[in-house]
Amino acid sequence: MTLIDQYRCLVEGYYGVIEMDEYDLKIYILKEIENNIRDFIKEYNIPNFNYKNEAEYIKDNISIKTKLQSSLIILNKMNAPIELILLVKKRLKDN
Repeated sequence: MTLIDQYRCLVEGYYGVIEMDEYDLKIYILKEIENNIRDFIKEYNIPNFNYKNEAEYIKDNISIKTKLQSSLIILNKMNAPIELILLVKKRLKDN
């Protein structure tokens, strides 16, 4: 997985968690993912790559299913609450 793919996965995961309105504590998970994205940008400053444009593209053009799949990857790496992971899995199954 390239650095750009890793960044895309983080951003897709962020927007996937945003879709989880039934999870009341998602704001804390979103804050943690935001911090991971900021840390990633600081650590891997990819030349000639516009992070903001890529995030906007992902927000507007990537399917909810893809975002939810990426959120599962991110949530598992973060050791997020199992309740949220199960909700994401259920939502993926329903889509």
